[in-house]
Amino acid sequence: MIGLGTVGRVRRAGLPLRRTYDGVARFGEHVTFFVHVLAGIPFAVRKYWRHILREIGDVSFGSASLLAGGGTIGIVFAMSGVAAIMVGVETHRGLELIGMTSLSGLLSAIANTRELAPVVASIALAAKVGTGFTAKLGAMRISDEIDALDAMAVRSVPFLASTRVVAAIVCVVPIYMVGLLAAYIATRFTVVTMGGDSAGTYDYYFHLGLGASDLWLSLTKALVFATIVALVHCSYGFHASGGPEGVGRAAGRALRTSILAIGIADVAMTFALWGIEPSVPGLGLS
Repeated sequence: MIGLGTVGRVRRAGLPLRRTYDGVARFGEHVTFFVHVLAGIPFAVRKYWRHILREIGDVSFGSASLLAGGGTIGIVFAMSGVAAIMVGVETHRGLELIGMTSLSGLLSAIANTRELAPVVASIALAAKVGTGFTAKLGAMRISDEIDALDAMAVRSVPFLASTRVVAAIVCVVPIYMVGLLAAYIATRFTVVTMGGDSAGTYDYYFHLGLGASDLWLSLTKALVFATIVALVHCSYGFHASGGPEGVGRAAGRALRTSILAIGIADVAMTFALWGIEPSVPGLGLS
């Protein structure tokens, strides 16, 4: 006879294996969903372009944005400005220690363009837009609306997820540009107006460090990050379960996953796009 204690120990011993199996299964579920969403983009653009336009309006400005003070664009402008002020403060203080504050413009051009602007825009997109995607799709899932779409022969993945991915990709361009402009203005204000550095010197080194290729590569990062955010949040909402509480848990997990994915992708793309060795084309340094 096998005692109850033995059965309990066997179950506890198999618990890590069970959790690993469930984790791998969920990962495969998300990856499969990503493939279906990306494959459904051409169909969604051709069939549901009105729905895409409606999503673009919600993502860019949000509902009742004129009354609420701005949607995602306002959030990105504020976040980029605050983060760029800290870049300006720390850059100026660090260079002041070695008597090279004249290079503040150079570091502002590199740091804001290559790292700060795309990452801040993507995190703001995840926090404000991505969680909205998860909540809406999760609510539709637990109320069986997605099953109803499938029953009516409406392809739910392209209609609900691919359209939102396209909207996020389109909208991140102006959102990113507003954030980048806010970062440039905030850093220059901090260094020149507050720090007392020469405006001419700052602008000279800023334009030396800012190349056209940097802007295109930085925009590429923002587009990739927006795609990651939309895919992750749509997937968690589409597979939500457990009622309203489950939707809330899915939104939290989606936000954590998307921010972690943005960090990993940022490191990988920085090395892939700008190389291992540092380079500043305007100064002839490479």
